Amino acid sequence: MGVTRAMEALDRANVEAAAPVASRPDVGGRVALRPVAQSDREFLYRLYATTRADELAVVEWDEAQKETFLRQQFEAQDTHYRRHYPDASFDVVLVDGLPAGRLYVDRWAEEVRIMDIALLPEHRRQGVGSFLLRRVMDEAAGSGRKVSIHVEMFNPALELYARLGFVRVADRGVYHLMEWSGRRADATAHNDREG
Repeated sequence: MGVTRAMEALDRANVEAAAPVASRPDVGGRVALRPVAQSDREFLYRLYATTRADELAVVEWDEAQKETFLRQQFEAQDTHYRRHYPDASFDVVLVDGLPAGRLYVDRWAEEVRIMDIALLPEHRRQGVGSFLLRRVMDEAAGSGRKVSIHVEMFNPALELYARLGFVRVADRGVYHLMEWSGRRADATAHNDREG
């Protein structure tokens, strides 16, 4: 089954209702996840473009060149994720029922890999990211697994990962491989609003 047909099947099977994320007083009731659907492609592209905005701001390309580059990179990334992580969950993050980001997670025997977590700029630093990370951490802790993620060296979210107990275990080019294997996430401080 091709990627398009698989995503259309997700549309039919999963779009009706989004699964709420376990609640947290300041965020919980507002955040939900639902599987990515074919109809999300343009939203996911726009989200991806926001993650590259600072990088492209210094490039002397016109807007058409930037868009061509971004679309090529988005398609390459999506193809890579789906080819190399065929059993992963690909979810749209909803805030107050509206698309606000994405969370891609693969679950292995000893490890839960966060492949990608991204939020639209207006939802960053509102506690949504840390809330979602804690949810993944709780899932991993409940099954005795560690959590890992690749984070770009200059990503401001490195501070958030450190606060949550992630440690750098390897350098992979421009990325740090970070892992968390600590206690349940609900034992960490819940009052930060940096995610």
